[in-house]
Amino acid sequence: MDAWFEEFIAYLRYERNYSELTVVSYSSSLKAFELFCKSLEEELTWKTVSSDVIRSWVVALLDGGVAPAGVYPKLSAVKSFYRFLLKRGLVTVDPAYGVSAPKKSKPLPCFLREKDLDCLLDDLGFPETYEGRLSKTLVTMLYATGMRAAELIGLDVADVDLQNSVVSVVGKRNKHRLIPMIPELVASLKVYLAEREKVLEGKADTQALFVTKRSGRRINYPKLRQLVRGTLANVTMQSKRSPHVLRHSFATSLLNNSADLQSVKELLGHESLETTAIYTHTTFEELKRMYNQAHPRA
Repeated sequence: MDAWFEEFIAYLRYERNYSELTVVSYSSSLKAFELFCKSLEEELTWKTVSSDVIRSWVVALLDGGVAPAGVYPKLSAVKSFYRFLLKRGLVTVDPAYGVSAPKKSKPLPCFLREKDLDCLLDDLGFPETYEGRLSKTLVTMLYATGMRAAELIGLDVADVDLQNSVVSVVGKRNKHRLIPMIPELVASLKVYLAEREKVLEGKADTQALFVTKRSGRRINYPKLRQLVRGTLANVTMQSKRSPHVLRHSFATSLLNNSADLQSVKELLGHESLETTAIYTHTTFEELKRMYNQAHPRA
């Protein structure tokens, strides 16, 4: 089973240009599925796996406490693998075809209200330190551009065009997009970049835009999450205070202020409008809340 597996992983990495995170996720799911198959019957191969085996695996995952939302990407990896094998002529039947994933609930995205964001960016006093300026710039950029955490972490200094107020982002599957920057973000970046130069003095040269003070190296996700979570704690008590909350807040704010769905889709780097459409539900919930507050008979 290993030869086909390795060929598929190479296909994802080099032909489809999937991110390493996605490749690792697919690899982990397929290895888990292979172990399940061997636990049923040692002689099972990718060629002899049946639809019933795959359905049994899905049931076993659910019985083991994996939520439907967690089962979906695992099954998706198996389906992608068999589509690959079928196209390469390595199998004649796709056993994953027709196997449905369990329905997953779609919770509304968690976001901050505009008044909280105004308080955060206008009234909250950030410390006059490197970390304070870094935190302010990170939070401002996440909310002003709606980019993903991984996209922000991967930014280099060359990706930011302060003169034309745009930032170049490499999104999922290495897709590039340009996002405009508001004057407030440009101003924050200028102050931050001046501090960054001082921090990097005498340290190894790096092209990374956002770096830690101690090492001068590119920040990682735990550090980004720590800074964002600590900053958002100043304006909200909600439990979700991750960088992604600011991405949700960006999309919700745009739609609440009459941006069209297609434009928001492009700015977020979504593949389809269906993904972006969840924010219309968020804005409708906000509209209902305002209605219930304002209507005398509500």
